[in-house]
Amino acid sequence: MNILTAEHLQKAYTAERTLLKDASFSLQEGEKVGVIGINGMGKSTLLKIIAGVEEPDQGTVITGSHVKIAYLKQTPSLENTDSILKSALKGLDIQDGAVEGEAKSMLHQLGFANVSQPVKYLSGGQKKRVALVNVLLQPVEILILDEPTNHLDSEMSAWLEDYLVRFRGAVLMVTHDRYFLDRIVSRIVEVEHGKIYSYPGNYADYVTLKMQKQNMEQASQRKQKSILKKELAWLARGARARSTKQKAHIQRIEDMLAKDGPLEEKRVEMSSAFARMGKKTIEVKGVSKAYGEQNLIEDFSYIFLRGDRIGIIGPNGCGKTTLLNIILGQALPDKGSIEKGETIKIGYFSQDNSHMDETIRAIDYVREIAEYVDTGDGKISAAMLMERFLFDGSMQWTPVGKLSGGERRRLYLLRVLMGAPNVLVLDEPTNDLDIQTLTILEDYLDSFDGIVIAVSHDRYFLERMAARIFAFEGQGHLQQYEGGYLDYLRAKKNRCSSQETLVSSAETKKNKKESPKGKSRYGEKKLKFTFKEQREYDVIEEEVAALEAKLMALEADIMAHATNSVRLSQLSAEKEQAEGELEEKMERWVYLNELAEKIEAQNQER
Repeated sequence: MNILTAEHLQKAYTAERTLLKDASFSLQEGEKVGVIGINGMGKSTLLKIIAGVEEPDQGTVITGSHVKIAYLKQTPSLENTDSILKSALKGLDIQDGAVEGEAKSMLHQLGFANVSQPVKYLSGGQKKRVALVNVLLQPVEILILDEPTNHLDSEMSAWLEDYLVRFRGAVLMVTHDRYFLDRIVSRIVEVEHGKIYSYPGNYADYVTLKMQKQNMEQASQRKQKSILKKELAWLARGARARSTKQKAHIQRIEDMLAKDGPLEEKRVEMSSAFARMGKKTIEVKGVSKAYGEQNLIEDFSYIFLRGDRIGIIGPNGCGKTTLLNIILGQALPDKGSIEKGETIKIGYFSQDNSHMDETIRAIDYVREIAEYVDTGDGKISAAMLMERFLFDGSMQWTPVGKLSGGERRRLYLLRVLMGAPNVLVLDEPTNDLDIQTLTILEDYLDSFDGIVIAVSHDRYFLERMAARIFAFEGQGHLQQYEGGYLDYLRAKKNRCSSQETLVSSAETKKNKKESPKGKSRYGEKKLKFTFKEQREYDVIEEEVAALEAKLMALEADIMAHATNSVRLSQLSAEKEQAEGELEEKMERWVYLNELAEKIEAQNQER
């Protein structure tokens, strides 16, 4: 059932900056929707309009009469004089003590030990976590969350995932966390060129459907070009008579010529700019660092090698940024030393870009580093590189203060890369970067010939980028794990459950000793297909193929009706049913094939 409908939304801030153009959107009861798109395309604006904190220039937003909404801003503002707990309970009915208890529990999950501490002492990220608790505690039917995972560590993100999966209401959120999207959402909404496009499923489904959509558009454009070529040849020969039929033919050709082809998606392009690196890189020798009684880093040593891809993880406040500052030379260790080779040139992308001069024009901000930069493709100017980063001619002359938060983040990244570093130090690089920019950054890092050191809570980014993980595991100890984020999780789980593994192994050996050699789980009874199973086995591959073809056809229909929310809802339901049927059929196929293999093996033994 629809609980919210937005129709014919129009929103423009300037004549050149139209974010929404006759866009429509609907939200079903209990639906979980993720909003994605390039920074500056209007994601946050859409959320503000739907939450009712900003009015559209045109269009309407209609909600059910009893539907309540809670909205988490991208940058919330709190009363500095309030305590953490008071801010978390703001506007809530706290006569029932259970609400206060739940607030304290949530705050503890999000890293707050002292909830009586005044808000004024908190960082921006900590304030956002307090605001998140306040929003989650509100008794509403719709949660609207703008970048809820920013400033959450991996454990906090996992906690929020579990909470939102259990939440019975609807969720509409902007996030760049691709693992988060994969686990929670049942639909992806993309804001692109003023329109809203819906893709059923999670992030992995979106990637597949988006690629199919682009392939279909390109195929359609190729077909249209082929037709136009023939029609132009017909025109060149000249019509011998101007009959009504031929006039209609000419009009059809003119209409096809006037018709726009599919809008090509702009992509952030990065050519790898790289300064030469000598043999000596960065050597960390016995570094220790403490603040008061808090021991952050204890006797850490490591020699960074050319091509290293290092991910640094750990809970908030454990010392990750402190370690980066020591490597950068911005902080001194209590013990130990840092040695850098003469050719080392570090590019530092910090998580805070508040230092940006808001009065300076975007292009001047980049030109402060260099007018030109050498890449693998030759020299490129600051203006050309800005074009690759989706800053077109008019945006290049825009003051930094008028850019969106995500656009500033992208501009800051561009400035860092403009310096042609051979060591990239990235502190929470995924905060406020859109997914498309993240994927291109990851591709850029693949071709980057230097060293990458990244502090990040983004599990997808770490899995994609890192070849070695250093994890803070209490008392300043950094534990080294080989591989990406998933390898780290597996290795950590194995370390923590080694005793259980030994017990399980002992039980397995005992069971093997008790089981007669070669005895099947079916017992000594001769295996064979029943009549029904044999018939099922003979046709099941054809049935699987038919269901797969049905799914492909449904996905094509979904692409064709991406902006029709009613038809899209019908097609999505059909797709979900077909996927369920296919899953059941595949499970049956696996069982029958395993049984067939066992029957064949049994017959060979006999």
